[in-house]
Amino acid sequence: MTVNWAAFTEAEPDLARTTEERFGAFTHHVLATLRKDGSPRTTGLEVRFLGGELWLGMMPNSLKALDLRRDPRFALQANPGEGQSMGGGDVRISGRAVEVEDPQVKAAYGEEVEPPEPFHLFRTELTEVVRTYVEDDKYLVVQVWQPGEPVRTIKRT
Repeated sequence: MTVNWAAFTEAEPDLARTTEERFGAFTHHVLATLRKDGSPRTTGLEVRFLGGELWLGMMPNSLKALDLRRDPRFALQANPGEGQSMGGGDVRISGRAVEVEDPQVKAAYGEEVEPPEPFHLFRTELTEVVRTYVEDDKYLVVQVWQPGEPVRTIKRT
């Protein structure tokens, strides 16, 4: 089961807000895709939350775009920033990237973001959102959300 960003936000508004804040703190994040041989590829990427969707925009024929066209599974990790401070924790999103070819949708996205032309545009279908953080300098807390399920919280000392 997969859902878009709007459905996740409706189901888990607090985790969605924290996730958007973590991604909004920096411009560049890390995207993991799968190469032809199945091995992982990690690359930098800018993301946008617009109109109830999480969007991934890419240069034409970039390896990450070609990877996603072949196998839409991805993992996306928010930039942790410099030093030891990770305000809001470490946040990761997994799912499937669906390429958008509709010229009107791409044009509307382009009005908001002004990407270089031409570009690949993918909307995401989420399969998991994970937040990891330290609480009270004592506990490692992991929050895991999957579609159709409430957030599970695991606390370790």
